[in-house]
Amino acid sequence: MGKSRRTVPEELLLLALDPTTGTTAQPQTLDLGLAGAQLVELSLAGRIVPEGDRIAVVLARPTGDPTLDHALELLRRRGSPVRAAHWIGGPRLGLRQTYLAHLERCGMVTAVPGQMCGVLPTTRYQASDDCTNAAIKQRLDTAIRTGVPPDPRTAALAALAHSVGLGKHLYPGNEGRSSRSRLRDLIRYDPLGGMVAHAVMDVQNGLPAQQNRSSQGPATGSGRSGARAAGRAPGGRVSAPRVGVR
Repeated sequence: MGKSRRTVPEELLLLALDPTTGTTAQPQTLDLGLAGAQLVELSLAGRIVPEGDRIAVVLARPTGDPTLDHALELLRRRGSPVRAAHWIGGPRLGLRQTYLAHLERCGMVTAVPGQMCGVLPTTRYQASDDCTNAAIKQRLDTAIRTGVPPDPRTAALAALAHSVGLGKHLYPGNEGRSSRSRLRDLIRYDPLGGMVAHAVMDVQNGLPAQQNRSSQGPATGSGRSGARAAGRAPGGRVSAPRVGVR
């Protein structure tokens, strides 16, 4: 995979980067979105395919991107298709820092050391090319404004941005309400991106934990509600993530 095209995880992180503070919006949920974005990019690269609400590896050949190849190897080691929500909710926290370091190595961001309260060391990140960030945002703006179906990459990026709560960061205030609504609606233009975005929201709503509990033994409550928790697919209707904007 050449570097002429930015990957979906890279673009999602650049969208979340606040140019004023040098920090990322939605840090608590961004790791989940980046894990989902890796699945989208690996699918676009022809390495994985969806099988219902599961992900299957169909080509284990490396992409040339070290962060994606690590994820691909972890998926390959599973040996069988894995639920998207279980993968996204797995022990991959820290992806935000991994990708910030990756973007720094690629020259897309610059790390700026500083101090908090004059004592604690901190690091802020500034995009190296503001035109690049503007071009990413412009793709979303165009899809929202024109209503023309976007390409799968842009549709998946929009779905993931909505799923982690970046809408209020990208389109703040009352004046951005209609744009946030249209951003959410772009989820329908890419089936895989939509499935992954719903899986991200399911993880935030605690669905994988419910599935694990129901698979370990009989439910203590209503069997009907337990079946709903165990059988609900990530592509089904889910509530919007209850996350705030930092």
